[in-house]
Amino acid sequence: MTRTFVWILLLAGFLAGPLSVIAPLPPLASPVIAAEGAPPGESLGNESDADLWRRVRRGESFMLSDPRLGAAVLVQSEGEEWRSIRNGPVSRYGGILVLVGLGAVILFALLRGKVKIEGGRTGRRIPRFTMLERSIHWFVAAVFILLAISGLIILFGRYILLPVIGPSAFGAVASAAMQGHNLFGPLFIVGLLVMLFAYALDNIFQAADAKWIIKGGNLFGGHAPSWKYNFGEKTYFWLVVMTGLVLSVTGILMEFPGLVDTMWYLQVSTIVHATAALLVIPVAMGHIYLGSIGVEGALEGMTEGTVDENWAREHHDLWAEKVMREMAEDEPKGAAKPAPGAAE
Repeated sequence: MTRTFVWILLLAGFLAGPLSVIAPLPPLASPVIAAEGAPPGESLGNESDADLWRRVRRGESFMLSDPRLGAAVLVQSEGEEWRSIRNGPVSRYGGILVLVGLGAVILFALLRGKVKIEGGRTGRRIPRFTMLERSIHWFVAAVFILLAISGLIILFGRYILLPVIGPSAFGAVASAAMQGHNLFGPLFIVGLLVMLFAYALDNIFQAADAKWIIKGGNLFGGHAPSWKYNFGEKTYFWLVVMTGLVLSVTGILMEFPGLVDTMWYLQVSTIVHATAALLVIPVAMGHIYLGSIGVEGALEGMTEGTVDENWAREHHDLWAEKVMREMAEDEPKGAAKPAPGAAE
C-alpha cells in the first residue's frame, strides 16, 4: 500500500505540467519598433535610439522585433530594474547567506563535533517513524536537494562555473539545470502538500518548546525537554512549509507565464522565488548535517524507522516516555506488535 502511494505521488508530479524552457534570443539587428500591444506591422516610424530609450525611462514599453527572427523582445524600464536587483542585492547577499550557512555548519562540526549518545546505546529500540512518514520525507528531501543544486547553478553558475569550465560546458550544464528545475518543481509541490498534512500535527508549538529554548537545546550540553520534534525541528518544518509555498506559487507563474497578463508579475516572481530559496537553503544545510552525521543515532529514525531508547530519552524525552508507556501497556495483551516502520 505504501509503495503504491509513493508511485502515485511520483506519477502525479510528472503529470503536473510540461517543461517551459525559455531560450534567450540573439541580439536584434535592424529592429522595427512598435508600441506594446500594437497591431502587427504598426511601427512608430523613424526614431533615434536616444528618443527610444528616453521614452523607455519614462515608463513606456515597446516591442522590438526583427523580421529575420520572426520574434519580439519586450523593452521596458522595469526590465533593467529587475536585472539590477536580481544580479545585485539578491545574488550578492544571497550568496553571502549561503556561505554563512555552510561556514556555520563547518564551524559547529569543528568546535562541537559529533553529538554522542551520552548514556551509550541500550540495544533496545523504540519506533519513531512509519514507512509512510519516511517515504514522504525522503521524497521531499531528494527533490529539494535537486532543486537547490539546479537553482544555485542558474543563479550563480555564470559567476562560478563559467570561468572554470568554459562557455560550451557551462551552456550544457546551465541548460540541464534549467530543464531539471522545471521538471522537479511540480514534484516538490506535490510532496510539500503531502508532507504538510502528514507532519503538521506533531509540529505544533507547545509549552515544552519554551524550556527547550531556555536550555539551548541538547547541542551545547544539558538536557532540554521535547516531544516528538523539538523547537528547532518545528521551526525548520514551518520555514520549509512557508518558503515552499512561496516557491510553489512563484514557480507556477514562471512555468506558466500565460497565467498572468503583465510581465511585472513574472519579474517580481523571479525575485521572490530566489529570495525564498536563499533563505531556506542555508538552514537546510544545518538540518542535513545534524540529521545525518552531526548527531549520533538521529539518521536511524529515518532509515530504519526505530531509534535507540537512550537516544530518545536524551533528545525527545517527553515523546519517548509516552511511546514506551504505550508499548508497556501492549505487552501483557499477548502478541507482540511489530514496530511501526519495520520493513514490510
